[in-house]
Amino acid sequence: MTLIGHHAFITGGSRGIGLACARALLAQGANVTIAGRDAASLDRAAEVLREYPRGQAPDVPGPQVGTCVLDVTDEAAVHAAIATAAQQLGPITILLNNAGQAQPAPFAKTSSQHWQRMLDVNLTGAFHCTQAVLPQMLEKGWGRIINIASTAGLKGYKYVSAYVAAKHGLVGLTKSLALELATKNITVNAVCPGYTDTEIVQDAIANIMQKTGRSEEQARAELAAGNPQQKLVQVEEVANAVAWLCQPASGAMTGQSIAVAGGEVM
Repeated sequence: MTLIGHHAFITGGSRGIGLACARALLAQGANVTIAGRDAASLDRAAEVLREYPRGQAPDVPGPQVGTCVLDVTDEAAVHAAIATAAQQLGPITILLNNAGQAQPAPFAKTSSQHWQRMLDVNLTGAFHCTQAVLPQMLEKGWGRIINIASTAGLKGYKYVSAYVAAKHGLVGLTKSLALELATKNITVNAVCPGYTDTEIVQDAIANIMQKTGRSEEQARAELAAGNPQQKLVQVEEVANAVAWLCQPASGAMTGQSIAVAGGEVM
């Protein structure tokens, strides 16, 4: 329970990697606010999290869970949400920029609107959230900023050029901000999962099935083939890396892009 007294703000926190990270940080004693665009999904996720065992003694109050309906591309809404979350559960000392969206398109058919949407959700949203949270971390003299950047931030993939460009930008932001904050007791890192068993990957599987006529099993195998372990990454495996980076003992880890991808990227 090394994160007691800390408050983690997680975008895209109602499902997949974000929800798994919320569980992992709650288990370490942190208060957690999960943010997302769908209120009903957030409420369902919060119910699950509040029932999740955290190893507390029966007479010890457990860490708290808050929710926040938020579109990370709306700068004013982000700043208002961060301020409200801090009032409810205390200053935010851990930020997980997990909200993301992946929509495939060949480059020649990538519209400027598609391009801008991928940048807005996957890169600019992290910029807004980080700017909103940073003053609280600087005042506390401690912080952890973790960007979920994907292996698409470390290598190229066909037919998702806008997404890849945005995730490469997120890795660049991670490195630059880590240097700016190196003497402030605030670390900035990127966690880069390979194909992970989430709803985004389920959408990719459905797209492969529709365009190629392959079965679901064949489509899943195609995505897993790039992983030397021949499997999709599990959300708990990503959450474990995130939780480790949040530890006080991980203070020397900053500016890093850690692939959780079964050896796909070395």
